[in-house]
Amino acid sequence: MFQFLLLFVLGAALATAQDGKLRVIAFGAHPDDCDIRAAGTAAKFAALGHHVKFVAVTNGDAGHQSQGGGMLAMRRRKEAEESARRLGITYEVLDNHDGELLPTIPVREQIIRRIRQWKADIVLAPRPNDYHPDHRYTGVLVQDAAYMVVVPNICPDTPALYNNPAFFYYEDHFQKPAPFRPDVAIDIDDVWDKKVDALDAHVSQVYEWLPWVDHRLDQVPKDPVERKKWLATGRGQRISPAVRKALEKWYGAEHASRVRHAEAFELCEYGYQPDEQGLRRLFPMMK
Repeated sequence: MFQFLLLFVLGAALATAQDGKLRVIAFGAHPDDCDIRAAGTAAKFAALGHHVKFVAVTNGDAGHQSQGGGMLAMRRRKEAEESARRLGITYEVLDNHDGELLPTIPVREQIIRRIRQWKADIVLAPRPNDYHPDHRYTGVLVQDAAYMVVVPNICPDTPALYNNPAFFYYEDHFQKPAPFRPDVAIDIDDVWDKKVDALDAHVSQVYEWLPWVDHRLDQVPKDPVERKKWLATGRGQRISPAVRKALEKWYGAEHASRVRHAEAFELCEYGYQPDEQGLRRLFPMMK
């Protein structure tokens, strides 16, 4: 049995290598989180023929001011599916309750299985310090899975990975216990419209819930074309000095000075630790 399992794992690793394409899996707490932090990078990976999957660890059934429960979860799953169609990627929404996520063993096993099933080279997730407990615990869960994905006796029903993926955190603005460090910065100007298009699919969030929380619901245009323009303006964020410096490293000063929209990622201490050449291999759009 062990020999069969070993051959299966090695065979899966070889199949991935022969494909010649990277396999990227991104985790977010809710069905729009991956889009907010990494839709531009996902679009660039997809355009190069690489394989990208977004996973929402909760079903989002609490994220609305006037809807909730199963109907909201169903709505948000459909929004995620539409976002995936627009980006050219895969999207999965796990059936854990929004606002109730905890770093338990069963949920950790869900994460381990998804990373293994995707045969991931790259894993993206939030840092485990954030204003929202679901965001924090998603970061903890992915951290806790980072070593376990290569341990055959953990979740033995899903073959362990032969190589540990590289794990990266999304950019955030939180300063304690340590500020975000942009080890990788991606120019997404050429796919900015794609990112806005993906976010636009999450109608319940970007045009209803989040504006309501921010007391700006009255500012959302009623016309679909105008509200999409409003979304694009509101979602553009200032590039921090640290991210600008990272752009200069990867693209050169002249190119970096022209970038208006970027997504950045911090290499987690767990998992595969690529050098500069390895980072360029993992993010081939940095050129």
